[in-house]
Amino acid sequence: MKNLEGLRALWETARSVIPISAFLLLFQILILKKPIENVKDFVLGFLLSVLGLHFFLKGVSISLIPLGDSVGKNLIYLDHRWIIIVFAFVLGYFATLVEPGLKALALEVEEISIGAIPNKVLIQTVAIGFGGGMALGIFKILNNIPNTKIIMPILFIILILVYFAPDEFVAIAMDSASSTTGPVNIPLNMAVAIGLSKIIENSDPLLNGFGIVGLTSLGAVISVLTLGILAKF
Repeated sequence: MKNLEGLRALWETARSVIPISAFLLLFQILILKKPIENVKDFVLGFLLSVLGLHFFLKGVSISLIPLGDSVGKNLIYLDHRWIIIVFAFVLGYFATLVEPGLKALALEVEEISIGAIPNKVLIQTVAIGFGGGMALGIFKILNNIPNTKIIMPILFIILILVYFAPDEFVAIAMDSASSTTGPVNIPLNMAVAIGLSKIIENSDPLLNGFGIVGLTSLGAVISVLTLGILAKF
């Protein structure tokens, strides 16, 4: 029975990968009129993608999400709230460092800029901004602050920074924000935020627990724009 459930779950994962793979394959052959250069590598890569995604999702569901939820629920027992906020920053910072999407983006930026923007500098900058956004999000939950009172000032700050930052950094900032919302940050940080919100009195997890990912992304935008302004000098 368990084997049947496992195969069913594996098939569900394969069903999510098959459409995009089939679309690209048919577009390459029928529209672009180009053959697949190495069929064996393509098939192997497809199988590895399905297996990798399946095991990752399974691992997240039985480890990261429950752990994050448990940590979030127990944060409230710390004596000082500033410790919780520092914890949130450190969590967001280190979780961002391992995001594969951010690493890929940073390498592309370094290549296109001919080394003017080193990948390590960009990764560290984004991680600091993301950690700051995570800390701000947890601060919002602890104090039951409405989303609008947090988001509106941040958007105003971003508009000012966009005006002064070089155009290339504005584009990089937008992409950096989206690259942080990957397979590590989203399940872990959301689980912590929702777990904390569940345990706080008069806190609605639907209103306070969600939105944390958006705040962390805005933090990354601010940090990259700030880096661009500093780079001008």
